[in-house]
This record gives sequence, structure tokens and C-alpha cells, in this order.
Amino acid sequence: MQRRHALRDDQWESIKDALPGKIEDPGRTCSDNRLFVEAVMWIAKTGVLWRDLPSTYGS
Repeated sequence: MQRRHALRDDQWESIKDALPGKIEDPGRTCSDNRLFVEAVMWIAKTGVLWRDLPSTYGS
């Protein structure tokens, strides 16, 4: 079952290479870019504050 505010796999495939923080990028890499994008989408869709972000999206 897909989460309500989650990206579909085809959506993720079309944007994943444009995001910084990949293994081959210099500097610190992101632990999970997809989860970050989904958290941003959740905030944008719900309109709640960042501090109210569900723990499933991490800290």
C-alpha cells in the first residue's frame, strides 16, 4: 500500500538524479533523498509546521 503523500516510483526515477547529496557528489551525502522530498511534499500538502512533521520522515 502506498502512503498518501509518497512519490510513485516513476516520479522518483524522473527526479532522483537532479538532487544533490548522491554518493558520487562531493561533500556530505544525504541518507535518503526520497524521504526528504516526501517530507517536503507532506508539509506543502498539509500546511502544518515543520515541527509537526511525523516521525516516519525522520528528524
